[in-house]
Amino acid sequence: MNTFTLHSPFKPAGDQPQAIKKLVEGFKKGSPRKKERGKPCQTLLGVTGSGKTFTMANVIAALQKPTLVIAHNKTLAAQLAQEYRQFFPENAVHYFVSYYDYYQPEAYLPVTDTYIEKDASINEEIDRLRHASTQALLTRKDVIIVASVSCIYGLGSPEEYERENLKLSVGTKLSRSELLQHLVRIHFERTSADLKPGSFRARGDTVEIMPTGGTHTLSIRIKGGAVAGISAIDPVSRRILREEKNVFIFPAKHFITSKAAREAAIKSIQLELAERFKEFEKAGKLLEAERLKRRTTYDVAMIREVGYCSGIENYSRHLSGRATGTPPDTLLSYFGKDFLAIIDESHVSIPQIAGMYAGDKSRKETLIEHGFRLPSARDNRPLTFAEFEERIGPLVCTSATPGGYEREHSTQIVEQVIRPTGLIDPELTVRPIREEGSYQGQIQDLIAEVEKTVQKGDRALVTTLTKKMAESLSEYLKERGISARYLHSDVKTLERIQLLTEFRRGSEGGGFDCLVGVNLLREGLDLPEVSFIGILDADKEGFLRSQTSLIQTIGRAARNVTGRVILYADTLTGSMERAINETNRRRALQRAYNKEHDITPVTITKGIKDITENLESLHEKTVREELALDRKVFGKDKKNLIREKVRAMNAAVKELDFETAAILRDEIRALGVN
Repeated sequence: MNTFTLHSPFKPAGDQPQAIKKLVEGFKKGSPRKKERGKPCQTLLGVTGSGKTFTMANVIAALQKPTLVIAHNKTLAAQLAQEYRQFFPENAVHYFVSYYDYYQPEAYLPVTDTYIEKDASINEEIDRLRHASTQALLTRKDVIIVASVSCIYGLGSPEEYERENLKLSVGTKLSRSELLQHLVRIHFERTSADLKPGSFRARGDTVEIMPTGGTHTLSIRIKGGAVAGISAIDPVSRRILREEKNVFIFPAKHFITSKAAREAAIKSIQLELAERFKEFEKAGKLLEAERLKRRTTYDVAMIREVGYCSGIENYSRHLSGRATGTPPDTLLSYFGKDFLAIIDESHVSIPQIAGMYAGDKSRKETLIEHGFRLPSARDNRPLTFAEFEERIGPLVCTSATPGGYEREHSTQIVEQVIRPTGLIDPELTVRPIREEGSYQGQIQDLIAEVEKTVQKGDRALVTTLTKKMAESLSEYLKERGISARYLHSDVKTLERIQLLTEFRRGSEGGGFDCLVGVNLLREGLDLPEVSFIGILDADKEGFLRSQTSLIQTIGRAARNVTGRVILYADTLTGSMERAINETNRRRALQRAYNKEHDITPVTITKGIKDITENLESLHEKTVREELALDRKVFGKDKKNLIREKVRAMNAAVKELDFETAAILRDEIRALGVN
C-alpha cells in the first residue's frame, strides 16, 4: 500500500470544503513563502472544534505525500495520532515523541563545582514506537508521523540504520552462529527469559527475535547452513500467526555504525582528544585535561568493544563522519526530500522549535569548557530553526490564534470559523475575584458552577496559574464532594492520556467530573463533554492570561452546545478585552451562518478512545483477557482461582515454559491486588 485512503463517515461541511480547496490549490500552484524563496507555507486559522484535523486529513489524501505532523506536547501528539489512525486505518500512522519518562540532562554548575550526571528513565513502549516510525519511513511511502519537538534532535544516520538492517529470506545461506553475530552487531541483546523488543534467544537450530518496532516474535529456523523457515508467532500464546518469506530486522538502536566507520570514528575522537588535551595543558587547566582524558578513553574503549557507550550521542559527528558544525541527522532525515509538514497549534509549536537550540548550546558550552566533553559534543544538538526550515517540505500551520511567523511567511491564511456541527463559540461572563456583599468570591462561585455542570452530566475544566494551586484546588473540590483531579507537566506522558480518558468518561463511567490544570488545558485537547470552564485570576496579565492563551482556553468549551466560560477578574485587561471581542466576532459569524442555513447546533459526539489502548502490550492484553475468562468460570471464588494459577505457574516453570509462567505470575499479582 503506497497511497493514502481516507476513511470517514462524514463529508466536509461548514468552512471545511473551501479550506481544503484553497490549501490544496495553494500547494499545487507551488507558491513560495512570502519573505524568502522556498517551499510553500500556508496557515489554516481554524477555531476550536471546526475539524482542523479532518481538513488536514483531506489535504493529505489529495496531495499523497508522506506527512510529518508536529505537536507541542506529547498529550496532543497522542490525540492527533489516534485521530489520524481513524482517518487512515490502512496506512502507517505512527507516534514519535521523546522516550524519556524522566530525563535529567548532563550538566555542570561551576559556581558550586557540581557535576550532574545524565539520568533518565526510558519508556520501552515509546522507544518501540520510535523504531516503528523510522522503519515505516524507510520501507513505505504512505506514512504519517505525529511527533513532538523531539523530531529536531539527533537520531543517528538513516543511511547506516538502513544499511545495517538484516534481510532474511527462506533459503538465505546463513549459519546459526553468523545470525547470532549479526544480531549482536546491531545491538540486539541475548536472553533466556522473556523476549522484549531488541532481544533474541537461541534454542537449538531455532532463533527467536523480537524486532524493535514490532509486537510479535520472529522464529527463524536454520537447517543445513540456510534459513529453512520464518514464522511470526504470538510471544505469549506461542500461536503461529503466519509464515513469512522475507523479513527485515532493523538495528535495536538508532545510533549504529559499521565496523569500518567505527574504527575511523575512534581515530577521529582520539585525535580531537589529543588536540584538546594540549589546549588544556597550555592554558594550565590540568584538572580539566585529566578529566577529559579519563572519560573519553573509557568511552572509546566501550565503543571499540561493544559498539556503544553511555552518551554515545555526544560522539555522533565522528560516528557519522560529518564535518564540524554541520547539523545532525534527525527524524526529518528519514523522510527524504518530498514530504508535507503540518505544525499543529503553530503559535506555540513554532516558538518551541525555535528555542531548543539556544538552551542546549549554553549547557554544552559549560561542559566543554570544564573538560567533561570534547568540543565535538556541540554537534550533538537540536536543529536551529533555519536548519529546520531547510529540511521540511510544503508547510501548513494550523492554529486558532496564528502568531507572527505564520502571518509573515504564509502565502495565504485560510479561515475555518464555521463548524460542521453548527456549534458557536461559548458564551462569556466576567465575574469578580474578591468577595463583594453576598458574593463569596471566585472559589465559592466556581464550586457552585461546577456542581450545576456535574448535575447535568457534563464536565468542568478549571484553569489556575500554578501547579500547587491546581493540586490544592482539586483536593478542596474533593472535600466538597466533587469528583476532581489535577493535570500538569509533572504527570507522566501516558498517565496524562489515561487521565483525560477517565475525565471524558465522568464519575458515572468510573472516571471523574472536574479537571483542574494550568497550561495543559489549552491547545488541542478534544473534550466534547466539557460545557463549563472557569478561568481563575483572568486579569493576571502574562503568558497564561494573554490574548492567545485566553482564546485557546475558551475554545475548550466550544465543542458543547451549552458551552460557557466564566472569567474571574477584578479588572478588564487588554488581553481579556481582545479575547472577548474576537470571541464575540466569531459568535456573530457563526450565528449568521446557522440562521442562513437553518442549522440547529448539536454537541460533538466522539468515541472515548486514547492511544494507550494501542500501547497496551500483548503480554498485558493476554493477562487481562485470561483473567476475564477465568473470573467467569470461578466467579467470586478468588482463593481457588489463585491456588489454580499457582499450580499452573509451577508446572510451567518445571517445563521451562517461562513465557506462560510470566503470564500466570502477573495474573496472580492482579488477583491479589483486586
